[in-house]
Amino acid sequence: MSRNLTADLAADLRTRIVDGAIQPGDKLPSENTLINEFGVSRTVVRAALTRLQAEGLVETERGRGSFALTPPPEGPTAGQGTRSVVTMEDRLHLLEFRIGVEAEAAALAARNHTDRQLRTILKALEEFTAGVEHPAHAMKADYEFHRAIAAASGNPFYSDCLASLGQTMIAMPRTRLMTGAEQYARDHFDQVVHEHRSIYAAIAEGDESSSSAAMRNHLANSRRRFRAGR
Repeated sequence: MSRNLTADLAADLRTRIVDGAIQPGDKLPSENTLINEFGVSRTVVRAALTRLQAEGLVETERGRGSFALTPPPEGPTAGQGTRSVVTMEDRLHLLEFRIGVEAEAAALAARNHTDRQLRTILKALEEFTAGVEHPAHAMKADYEFHRAIAAASGNPFYSDCLASLGQTMIAMPRTRLMTGAEQYARDHFDQVVHEHRSIYAAIAEGDESSSSAAMRNHLANSRRRFRAGR
C-alpha cells in the first residue's frame, strides 16, 4: 500500500514539473503540505522525493527543501533520437555537442541575421539579465537566447536541433540552490550575462569568427562551471 502511495505522489509531482506547474528552480511544496494534501506519511513523501531525485527532476537541500530541475523533453520529438538528460555525464556530453553545433550557428547568425532576428536575440538577453532573482525565468530566457541565435543562422536544421533538445539543454547549477552560496551564484550569473553580451555584440557586428569564438568560449565555460558546481 505504501509503495502505491509513493508512486502516486511521485507521479503527481512529476506531472506538475513536466507540465510547468512547478517550473525549474521553483521550490516544491513542503513535506508538511504534501502530507496534508495527500494524506500520506512523512516516509511516503520522502520516498517520493527520493524517486524524483533519482530521475533528475528534483534537487533537495538540507534545511531549504526540494527544488525542481529541468525536466526531460516531452512531445513529438521525445523518444525520436532525443536522449533524456539526467546524469552529470549526460550534461557534459550535451555541452560538448552544443559547442560544435552552436559555435557554427553563431557564425552563420553573424552573416545572415535580419534586424528583426537581432532584436529577438537582444530581447532574450535582456530578459535573461533581468532574471537574476528568478531562476525559472532566467532559464527560459537563456534557452530563448540560444534558440534565437539558431533561428538567425538562416538554416532551419539548427533551429530544429535546439527545439528537439528543448529547455533541458539549459542546466540548473546546483550552486543556485545551495545555502550560503548566494554570492557565488551571483558571480556565476554575472559571468554568464557577460558571455551572452559578447556573443550578441559579435553577431550584431557581423563578425563571424568572433561570434563563433564567443559562443565556443561561453559553452566551454558552462561545461567547466557545471563540472565544478555539481
